[in-house]
Amino acid sequence: MLLFINLISSQEKKIIQIIEAGSFDRNEKKNPGANILKHNDKIRVHLFHDGMNIWSDYALFYKKNNSFRANGNVVIKQGDSIELYSNSLDYDGNLRKIIAKGDVDFYNNKTNLKTEILFHDRNLNEIFFQDGGVIKDSVTTIKSIEGKYFLENSKYTFIKDVEIKNPDYEINSNALDYLTKSEQAYFYGPTTIIGTDYEIYCEKGFYDTKNKKGYFIKNSQINYNNREIKGDSLTFNDLSQFASASRNVKLTDTLNKTIIKGNYAEIFKALDSAMITKRSLAIKMVDRDSLYIKADTLFAIGPTENRIIKGRYNVKFYKKNLSGRADKIIINQKSGLTKLQRKPLSKREKQILTSKEISKRNPIIWNGESQMTGDEIHILRNIKTNDLDSLKILNNAFVTEKDTLGIENFNQMKGINLFGKFYKNELKSIRLVQNTEMIYHLYDEKTKELIGIDKAICSEILMSIENNNIKDITFFTNPEGIVFPEDEIELNEKILNGFNWRINEKINKIKDLFD
Repeated sequence: MLLFINLISSQEKKIIQIIEAGSFDRNEKKNPGANILKHNDKIRVHLFHDGMNIWSDYALFYKKNNSFRANGNVVIKQGDSIELYSNSLDYDGNLRKIIAKGDVDFYNNKTNLKTEILFHDRNLNEIFFQDGGVIKDSVTTIKSIEGKYFLENSKYTFIKDVEIKNPDYEINSNALDYLTKSEQAYFYGPTTIIGTDYEIYCEKGFYDTKNKKGYFIKNSQINYNNREIKGDSLTFNDLSQFASASRNVKLTDTLNKTIIKGNYAEIFKALDSAMITKRSLAIKMVDRDSLYIKADTLFAIGPTENRIIKGRYNVKFYKKNLSGRADKIIINQKSGLTKLQRKPLSKREKQILTSKEISKRNPIIWNGESQMTGDEIHILRNIKTNDLDSLKILNNAFVTEKDTLGIENFNQMKGINLFGKFYKNELKSIRLVQNTEMIYHLYDEKTKELIGIDKAICSEILMSIENNNIKDITFFTNPEGIVFPEDEIELNEKILNGFNWRINEKINKIKDLFD
């Protein structure tokens, strides 16, 4: 029974074989229990164990321990794919473990690993280094302090100061896995990917280095063309020049000082454009007073020096003393022009909708307590100072201001077009032109009692603004007007056609942008 067990055990251990050597010797005093194997001019020391051939200039073979120590130009070959070169090598045949030292070169298929000390566990089919290593294939070089290679699935695990260099990109990471066959990298720590015109950062993610596409999570961001894209998760494809971001998305335009936030974004690098949706919010950063714009979907289109921001559906904007709503908004960063538009009316809508119902759909802005509407609104910004410069309301311009002294009384002015002028970001004058009409409540300056209601028509009205309220009104070109006592004017005559007080829609603070 004991002989049978020993036979089975020896078969399982697979004894190391001496194939050949230049000389055989023993020195029990200096190397007890060892066979001393040396090379000569024609024959190198050649050992074999379980499919692995080992060549060296010198070896101490311990038959009892089934192990050896080899020195001098050590070469290992296993099958058609694995080769190892080193200055010295220790091998335990029972544990099937290798320790190679000095100028270690390991080859597996088309991948080469260089290090000073290499550990190889043949049972686990793993290779490990901990004092720095360099891995190369045909185009990529990887450096790391520590690394482990899993031969079965051709996977490297790198730890500490990982650096991947390729003609098209560079990766720096604290920890990553790299699959040599598919050329895919998985990150498990702070990682930076630097391409020809982009830079990606994440703390966990995946990158297909062959197809140049990846998925990144945990503090992930992409930088390119003066844009910074952040999100809880990012996808990136360099070949198709496309990226997307999900949850807590933040797109920063550093040159134009614009931030766009949302919960989903798509970035088209080739077109130099981006789309942001799901609670999307654009912030135009100004030193004294930033502009906030909310829309169902926001677009940033064009190169940095000529970028256009578009908002579509349920558009709202807010800044100090100025806010508004529209179906669409278009901001030209280069010209400083902002357009507020409504969706085009269908033929049937034009036939059946009243002027009041149309007014309800028109874009609207509030300057202080004044409400202004029209078919389209333009706001021009001074591109040098970034201050508001002028205002245009094109077609069906309507200005409404609640009478602060009366109850449910409204001062109203309307015309075809409106032109306004800002000074230090405050609206200072308004000019209404063509077919202008006005209803205005007049009060005694001392007693504050209502004198009457002034109804007038003319070709042009000029209003001066002070502290966001109408101060003076001037009529031009044959004005016609009558002042009516309040009790002599019908209720329906106290409003102009198209009047629609939309105070419930007013945005008073940033929080109001999101219902």
